[in-house]
Amino acid sequence: MNAHPPPAARSTNDLLQAHVARGDGCLARGDFVEAEAAFAAALRLAPQQPQLQLARALALQGLGRVDAALALLREAANCAPGDAAILNALGSLLGEVGEVDAALATLQRACELAPGFAAAWFNLGKCRVLRGEIEVAQAPLERALALAPALASARYTLAEVLMMRGRSAESAAQYRELLRHEPRAGLAWWGLANLKAVRFNAADVARLEALLQRRDVAPDEQLAARFALARALDDEGRDEAAFAAYVAANEQARPAFPWQAAAFDDWMAQVVAAFDAAPSPPDAGLGDEVIFIVGLPRSASTLTEQILAAHSQVEGASELGDLGAVIAAESRRRGAPFPQWVGQLDATDWRRLGEQYLQRTARWRRQRPRFTDKMPGNWVYSAAIAHMLPAARIVHCRRDAVETCWSCFRQIFWAAHNYSYDLMDLAVYWRVCDRSMRHWQGRWPARIRDQVYESLLAEPEAQTRVLLEFCGLPFEAACLRPHEATRSVRTASAAQVREPLRRDTARTARYGALLDPLRAALSASPR
Repeated sequence: MNAHPPPAARSTNDLLQAHVARGDGCLARGDFVEAEAAFAAALRLAPQQPQLQLARALALQGLGRVDAALALLREAANCAPGDAAILNALGSLLGEVGEVDAALATLQRACELAPGFAAAWFNLGKCRVLRGEIEVAQAPLERALALAPALASARYTLAEVLMMRGRSAESAAQYRELLRHEPRAGLAWWGLANLKAVRFNAADVARLEALLQRRDVAPDEQLAARFALARALDDEGRDEAAFAAYVAANEQARPAFPWQAAAFDDWMAQVVAAFDAAPSPPDAGLGDEVIFIVGLPRSASTLTEQILAAHSQVEGASELGDLGAVIAAESRRRGAPFPQWVGQLDATDWRRLGEQYLQRTARWRRQRPRFTDKMPGNWVYSAAIAHMLPAARIVHCRRDAVETCWSCFRQIFWAAHNYSYDLMDLAVYWRVCDRSMRHWQGRWPARIRDQVYESLLAEPEAQTRVLLEFCGLPFEAACLRPHEATRSVRTASAAQVREPLRRDTARTARYGALLDPLRAALSASPR
């Protein structure tokens, strides 16, 4: 008997192995175009091979072709339901696209199949964070680090979780441990900078300055280190040097997160006009469960949520992407972007969208009947909220405009708030928000309330009582002590809101004339 395969089979197998080797090499180098082509060629020779499907899906994900990657990973998981690596990749991507319930189930199965798989435990912890389950996120992250102590992503996420839980000292220790293993970890420096209890010393500043001189630092790590250095100089009271450092950091960030002020202004004018022309929403009870907290970041929105979440009837859900997801899904369904389809919807359509939102957020009402959605940018959907959820309340957080914009400029938000990397852009964004919210408050005065930070500082009890009354909540004394709440806080203000209210938070006076261009831009006449 001839034990050797025929020449044709040998040549096919050799070609398959060549495609795989080329794809592996390209994937390792980050050449996703060539990697995807190589694995696609391999799959034509060996269809339905789960490992090849996984490899091609990773290349597709690197190219940003998320839908194609997700479809391929689902196919691979069907072919090999017991493969933990495939389930890990699928669960991770499901979390990224917002299918967090499916992601959780998939990642839990991966961990069951491969208890020693550190990456799966890390992704499970990260998924718990995405679901807002901060307390139970800690254990899988610690498990990942026990299995792989050098897994930097797990240590960084654990540090963030500890920060969210108010355990600042433990969070700082994790960031320092990360820096001990990886001195180029600019993200760890930025994590430390966001811990209010941490103040950098001269040695820290020297290490940051040295880090920024290196050529072997990833762009996001360098950007984070640049913002951290600016914060360190700010803490030292070196105002001119800090201002220059903030400008340099934002100039580096801006090309990566482009934003067009004029286009945004025009778009918001279209949103307002579309709803002005639409019929008034029905006077119905849908949405009484939710309190939206909107406005610019750094306008005391986290503090406002903390006050409400101290109430026995309210769950603080932090920043939820569900409203934007419902709007985006309707845009895909109708084949047109928001707000072009606003005039096509009737009361039944708006109710359907409102019910979709409430269904997506149902987990936040398991313990308490009401919840807050603190996604700041939801202010652009205020009129949509009024139509989808006629009984929902909208709390618009306001703070001194210069303080707000300067505070945003000092913070790195990555792509979440891409208008924040230029002071003039911030001024435009603030003015458009101000104009739009005033317009909608005039239309729905019983639905939208301005929560002014300075007024809250001056009269905390009176303002808290008015806020609770607006939300339809009876007064509870615990709401006067928001700093005592033990809930996890998933924003940059996590440490700050655990302190009693302070009246010395204004910072812009220190910078004097350096901020005069911002002041002028904010006071410019509306278009």
